[in-house]
Amino acid sequence: MKLKDQVALITGSARGIGREIALTFAQAGAKVVISDINAESAAKTAEEFRQQGFEALSFGCDVTKAESVEEMVNNVLDKWKSIDILVNNAGITRDNLILRMTENEWDAVLSTNLKGAFICTKVVSKPMLKARKGKMINIASIIGVMGNAGQANYAASKGGVIAFTKSVAKEFASRNITANAVAPGFIQSDMTDKLSEKAKEEIFKQIPLGKLGSPKDVANVCLFLASAEADYITGQVILIDGGMGI
Repeated sequence: MKLKDQVALITGSARGIGREIALTFAQAGAKVVISDINAESAAKTAEEFRQQGFEALSFGCDVTKAESVEEMVNNVLDKWKSIDILVNNAGITRDNLILRMTENEWDAVLSTNLKGAFICTKVVSKPMLKARKGKMINIASIIGVMGNAGQANYAASKGGVIAFTKSVAKEFASRNITANAVAPGFIQSDMTDKLSEKAKEEIFKQIPLGKLGSPKDVANVCLFLASAEADYITGQVILIDGGMGI
């Protein structure tokens, strides 16, 4: 029970990697906040967690709107008095080649992936600073390290998340708050399940381990960073990519 009685807020956690992180934290003893722009999906996931005996709250939250994040955080503090762990996971893609990419496609991705992380960090840092402790984990991407054709907006947002993480780590270290990023590579998802075998073979050629990662691979690293075992680690970026970024 590495996270016994800790309160963990995970954005974009109704499904996918965010859901797996929340479940892994709950299994480690945390009280989890399921936050998602889709309130109905968030409520469904939280109810599934409660049926398994875990403590879970759900909120429909738009991370690009400060008032939405503040309302959620205030409700969590009213209920559970603290937020010990923040995972900025909410993210979107709007892939296109630069010459075809619209300003709306650029703005939407930067707003959710980067501005959203900033807003959530700013709001949650206040109770953490008061408590003089906290763990912040930002979900970046291997694309933010290596770049990728057709994903300039996504690469810029995730590269920004990495730089943002390092600045946050330096600002909050004196208050015993750590900030780290994880950068997943190709992870099993609904999207990768739909790929053709030929497409998968091309992906595997880029990965020294020759296979996709799982959401659990990402969740396990997040669990480590959220635990006391990582108390002396801050400002780091851990690639979870099967060696793709070597």
